[in-house]
Amino acid sequence: MNKLKDKVALITGSDSGIGRAIAEAFAKEGAHVIITYHSDKESAQKAEKRLKKENIKTAVYQLDVSDEDSVHNVFSSAYKHFGKIDILVSNAGVNGSNIPVMEMETATFDKCIKTNLYGAFYCCRQFIQLRKNKLAGAKIIIVSSIHEEVCNPGNADYNASKGGVKNFSKSLALELAARGVCVNNIAPGMILTPMNQEAVNSEKIRKDKEKHIPLKRAGKPEELGPLAVYLASGDSDYVTGTTFTIDGGLSINLGQGA
Repeated sequence: MNKLKDKVALITGSDSGIGRAIAEAFAKEGAHVIITYHSDKESAQKAEKRLKKENIKTAVYQLDVSDEDSVHNVFSSAYKHFGKIDILVSNAGVNGSNIPVMEMETATFDKCIKTNLYGAFYCCRQFIQLRKNKLAGAKIIIVSSIHEEVCNPGNADYNASKGGVKNFSKSLALELAARGVCVNNIAPGMILTPMNQEAVNSEKIRKDKEKHIPLKRAGKPEELGPLAVYLASGDSDYVTGTTFTIDGGLSINLGQGA
């Protein structure tokens, strides 16, 4: 317990799903948590209320990670309010369109790239700039996807965004290593969050998808919390530029049955 005591963590998209689970895990370890949401203010406020039970400081901000000005304003306000930000979890993102490239409109591709890839870039850059010469010990965690490596048809927008995130994080890890900053990815597979709402709502759909997962079940958001705590804490001070896959074996099972 208290692995993150008195650390301040900003977690994008922490009103629900994986982001919220990570926020709760951090709070239990003593971190003060900055919650951000895109449009669901009510869920963000509920998350804040739940976190306050851990007797930690928290705040809620509306944030559009695809908007450079929004990122600048929120990060600057949060930094001023808390006096520091020690940990960044770049989690906010959108799902793929499930539209073939031949039929995909530019705006559709842009939305995914701007949110998932530019969003990580804007947030990481702002985090680094705010800390300036006090970077040592900072932790950056980007929630990517197994689709940074494994592609599926109809989601070129999502696959491209996550493939970009993988190389972006590795480049950033190299840039910041000498300054004592660790940058790592978490790549989830099928997790029961709003991004997999069909599987959440329908047992049939969920079970059909789970057939392809070696562990024969989908993951739960809270199963990512301990991994995020490890990557945010001093336990991972010798780990950087790495992706941690958490997918029940899905990404190594795709060639079976051919």
